[in-house]
This record gives sequence, structure tokens and C-alpha cells, in this order.
Amino acid sequence: MMRAIGMMSGTSMDGIDIALIETDGEAHVTRRFAGSRQYTAGEREGLAAAMVEASRMLDRTERPGTLGRIERQLTELHAQLVKDFLAKNGVDAASVDVIGFHGQTVLHRAEEKLTVQLGDGTLLARLTGVPVVYDMRAADIAAGGQGAPLAPAYHRAFAAKLTERPVAILNIGGVANVTWIGDGIGEGEDILAFDTGPGNALMDDWVSRQSNEPYDRDGALARTGNVDIDRLSVYLKHPYLQQAAPKSLDRYDFTLRPLDGLATADGAATLAQVTVVSVVRSVSLMPEPPKVWVICGGGRHNGFVMELLRRHLDVPVLSAEDIGLNGDSIEAEAWAYLAVRSLKGLPITFPGTTGVAAPMTGGVLARPS
Repeated sequence: MMRAIGMMSGTSMDGIDIALIETDGEAHVTRRFAGSRQYTAGEREGLAAAMVEASRMLDRTERPGTLGRIERQLTELHAQLVKDFLAKNGVDAASVDVIGFHGQTVLHRAEEKLTVQLGDGTLLARLTGVPVVYDMRAADIAAGGQGAPLAPAYHRAFAAKLTERPVAILNIGGVANVTWIGDGIGEGEDILAFDTGPGNALMDDWVSRQSNEPYDRDGALARTGNVDIDRLSVYLKHPYLQQAAPKSLDRYDFTLRPLDGLATADGAATLAQVTVVSVVRSVSLMPEPPKVWVICGGGRHNGFVMELLRRHLDVPVLSAEDIGLNGDSIEAEAWAYLAVRSLKGLPITFPGTTGVAAPMTGGVLARPS
């Protein structure tokens, strides 16, 4: 068993999740500690600006404009979080075998074999004194895969305790992604994963643009609004939603433009429906409809979205907590788990999860110097 820390800063750009697990990278996982660190308003603004600069990138190794400075600041922020997390939980850094470092995705264009995550793994290893596995998407992209989603390998590990099959693990982050797990017994068998469509990002962007709130707390605003059917239809005709799986999405592939001129509550209600209908339609891409859904990520805190999912999926829809998990830390735990698999040379992506031709490992190892 190895002791691993994972850190995830997702497309919602709300902060960094961190978790410590003990695992063999296969069936055995013991969850130990978890925490988070929210971005300040200034940090979010910096990351939003970085995404604008990154949109012009053609080479994933370049850091034009302020991207180099922001990457260093982001890495230092992660390093400090590791130190604070270890101190808070009484864990010696020397007892940690590896850190799985996601960084912040600022560009993801799988069709162009281009994915960019800000985060300097070598600097993080030096600052923490712990080996770091980072840049886990690049090898899959280079081999013709989508480079996302990567959490399905971990989803399959913790879903082993569930007797119902098929099961769907839905993560509602900035972008929503689903892992469909059948009853196959071989690694990578009977597993399909893909981004279903927008998650929290559009809803958060809309609410923050229209008000002083960073997001729609519990979906209370959307609950008071009316869905604009015509604008909903515009979103649902997006070419991405017509594609076969596996597939992946960039945070900015969907925009707020169709909502121009709409009342704030009506826009929130319409975007909630975009997220939910995208999920419901994703069932048609699966080999067999799931018998149960497990929801993780920040979106499960949106009571209105959860209510709509339960209404329209017509099978049990559980939160991660209903099966004994922490829905806020699953992505961070996944990055710890994937780091261990990377160290052992085990696959982290599969044909059914990213479209890569064969199961493959990935990640770059940086050791403290």
C-alpha cells in the first residue's frame, strides 16, 4: 500500500480540493483525510484571465503573457496547501509516497491534441519534498485519446462495493462527466466515460455576471425562474451533444450568448435544465441504462438540479454521501489514486473512457531535488 495525496482544481475555478488516501492503485483504497482551499476573488480573476491568454496557445509548453507568473503562483499555492494540510492532520511529509497534481486546466482541445494544465510539478516536488506525478492527460492526448475524463479508473474502484449494475457515477463540476460501469470483471471492461455537457460553470458564470453572488446557492434562484424553451433548444442543438462517446469538452465550448437579454432567474432556470437534459440524453449513448446514479462534485449541492435529476432519470439518484463517500473530495482522491497507478505503470485511461486505442498509463514523475 502507498500513501498518496491528490489535488484537484477543476473547471469551476472555485478552489483546490486535497485528499490523502492509502491504496495499492487497484482494488484497495482507504480514505484518510480531505480538505479544500477556496480561491479568493482575485485568484479567480487571475485564472479567468489566464484562460483568455491560453485560448491563443498553439504549443502546450509555451507560457505567453502572464501565464508563467500565474503558473508559479498557482504551484506555490498548492505547495502551501500541502504543508498546511499535513500539519493540520498530523501527517509527516516523509510518510507520503507521492502527490498527484492536476493543476488548473486553461485549455482543452482534444481534437487538436492540445491540453494545457497550469502547474509546475518539478517546483511542487521541490517545495514539498515529496515526489509528484503531474501532466497525466498529455500521453493519452498524444496517443489519440481525449485526455479526459481521467477519474473513471477511481470511480470503478469505489463502485465495486455497489451491487447494482450498471451504475453511473456523475461528477457535476464546471463540466459534467459520467462514468458508466457494467458488470465486466476485467480491468477496463464494461466501462464508458465522457463529458455529458455543461455542469456548474455556465450557471456560476451567469449568476456572478448578473449579481454579486458567486453561484446559485442550492438552486434557489433557478427555482424561481421560468425555462426559456427557445434558448434551451439553442443549447441542446450544440454539435457536441450530438457526438458519440467517448468525448470531452472544454469549459468554454458552451457560452452565455444564447441568454442575452434574459432575466436573471429565467437564465438560471434555463441553464439548470441544460445541465440536467444533457445528462438525461447521455443515457442514449450508454450500452444499457443505469439502474442507479451516484452524484459527486459541487453540483450535488444544488438542490434544484438534484431534484430535476431525480424527476427525469426515473431510477434511484444518490449523492456520494449516500454510499459513504465525500462527494467534495472524490476528484482529489482520484488524482492520488492515479498517481499511484502511474508509479506502478498501470493504465489510467482506457478505450472506453477517452477513446485511446489501448489501455495506457501516463503522467510525469518529478522527484525532490
